[in-house]
Amino acid sequence: MKTVEVRKLVKTFDGHLRRTRRGGGDVVRALDGVNLAAEPGEYLVLLGPSGCGKTTLLRTIAGLEHPTEGEVLIDGQVVNGLPPRVRQIAMVFQSYALYPNKTVRDNIVFPLRAEKVPRETRESKTRWAAELLGIGPLLDRKPRQLSGGERQRVALARALVRDPAVFLLDEPLSNLDAKMRATARDELKRFQEQVGTTTIYVTHDQAEAMGLGDRIAVLEKGRVRQVGTPVEVYDDPADTFVATFIGSPPMNLVRRDDRLVGFRPEHLLPVENVPHDVRVTMDLRVERMEYLSGDRHVYGTVTGLGEDTRVIARLPATITTPIRAGEAHGFAVAADRLRFFDAEAGTRAPAVPIGKP
Repeated sequence: MKTVEVRKLVKTFDGHLRRTRRGGGDVVRALDGVNLAAEPGEYLVLLGPSGCGKTTLLRTIAGLEHPTEGEVLIDGQVVNGLPPRVRQIAMVFQSYALYPNKTVRDNIVFPLRAEKVPRETRESKTRWAAELLGIGPLLDRKPRQLSGGERQRVALARALVRDPAVFLLDEPLSNLDAKMRATARDELKRFQEQVGTTTIYVTHDQAEAMGLGDRIAVLEKGRVRQVGTPVEVYDDPADTFVATFIGSPPMNLVRRDDRLVGFRPEHLLPVENVPHDVRVTMDLRVERMEYLSGDRHVYGTVTGLGEDTRVIARLPATITTPIRAGEAHGFAVAADRLRFFDAEAGTRAPAVPIGKP
């Protein structure tokens, strides 16, 4: 198990997006001064929207991209300029990159043949990886005969036999359907816990990030906005980007003077469900409701907290308070569930007093 660290990492490309003027030329800053470290044995997830730089960061760690500025360190050693095979890294791509004309066995053993590993060792490692990932009966099949989940496990087995110090996974579940993704996510977590290898995982899916990561690094426009455990980035977002990117539905934000007051939809409840001595109340003019997985999602406009703002409340099935579209109802949030942000910069700000009627 090894550490992986990047320091002041910058990666630029020629292009027309996110332009900056340097030396008379236009460049894209795909990574903009990234500092980040994965601890030994950690499952670190890089989360962000498309184009935020997460895959570029992964490829730069792997040695498939060369940094414009900054350093990549593995176990404390700078590896800038070293080829991927020297870095003891195994990468699983979104497409799995399996050889269609080779059997599962030959796909798994391919990197060992390339490194001229003795035949007996190749065979024992292939059997071990196949059994660990539950694909032993599939060794003689071709990739076209496999499901998406099985192909993903073959790609993992091919990476595993190399005894890598670090796994890099680039959205390996994105080609699976929703049901298969949930199953594969559980398998990936158990697999990583079993082998204990430092793993960096890229995704734009917050459910994957929250379910897999020991810590999550949230990226936006080439910068790391926050690094923390799933609970930390959800309960205490560093800024309004993290607050609204993490969570479905996202955090509600209501402007009050020079602050934005934030609260999660599940914390906005009918007033009778929040203790009187700890609550901040507001009126909600209900516009419509949805019933999703046993919850009621209530859409409306709140008044009395700050500026009139459209928000979402998520009510669990245990709350049976009658709520009707077209009517107003008293709602409340427990005071300790409020989060405050600077209205202009979007960064976390000190709390301001709010009455508790």
